[in-house]
Amino acid sequence: MQQQLSTLSSSPTRSLPLTGASNFRDLGGYTGHGGQPVKWRRLFRSDHLAALTPQDQALLAELGVARAVDFRGQAESAAHAYALPGVARHPLAIEPTVVQRALELQRAGRQLTAQDAVALMQETYRGFVHDNAPRFAALFRLLLASDAPTVFHCTAGKDRTGFAAALILLALGVPRDVVMHDYLLTNALYQRPPGMGSNAPEEVLRVLWRVQEEFLDAALHSVDSDFGGVQAYLVEVLGVDAAAQKELAGRYLQAV
Repeated sequence: MQQQLSTLSSSPTRSLPLTGASNFRDLGGYTGHGGQPVKWRRLFRSDHLAALTPQDQALLAELGVARAVDFRGQAESAAHAYALPGVARHPLAIEPTVVQRALELQRAGRQLTAQDAVALMQETYRGFVHDNAPRFAALFRLLLASDAPTVFHCTAGKDRTGFAAALILLALGVPRDVVMHDYLLTNALYQRPPGMGSNAPEEVLRVLWRVQEEFLDAALHSVDSDFGGVQAYLVEVLGVDAAAQKELAGRYLQAV
């Protein structure tokens, strides 16, 4: 195990081999402002951390992870609670809405289709931009308070976490096409838990448990059309002004 940890530390890899979390990965290496790469081993994104094995926890300790930002809603957190030695958990609850809306449609006699599911996901992502901005603002305050290695996550690490990762990378000057590439990596990594949502048609589940460009695009289009772009959204809505963005770059971009 020690040899594996040393190898990971000396030769950074984006996806980390955890047994209890399939979508745990590093945001390092992407090129940001001024051609400076995002520092490795500072910012991690993941699915939930309640199933980590002792070996997984040892790997997080080796990586120096000191903070976990948890975007899960109250019921999700209660159902899969965790406490990791040496890791401070910061709950920034964003309640899930897709399942609730899907159930409302079903109660109204509507048989859900994949197209319905895509529309629900897009509506959810627009909600991140408008309704959940305070949670993402709090995330940036944490990142500005300390550059201690941090993991942020929700349940699957794909939607709430995906939008948070996009905001961080965009704030650091990473181009949108690269941000989208990082977002879509979930489809290659995340392993859907068996039996989840088994009452819904498989075509619907394939939408709900994966990510599509249309989802993140819905959020970014809302940022552009409703707020005048990412820069204005960062400053006016999330409170990440020019000085804060400079501080972020100093903390999380590698000087070249």
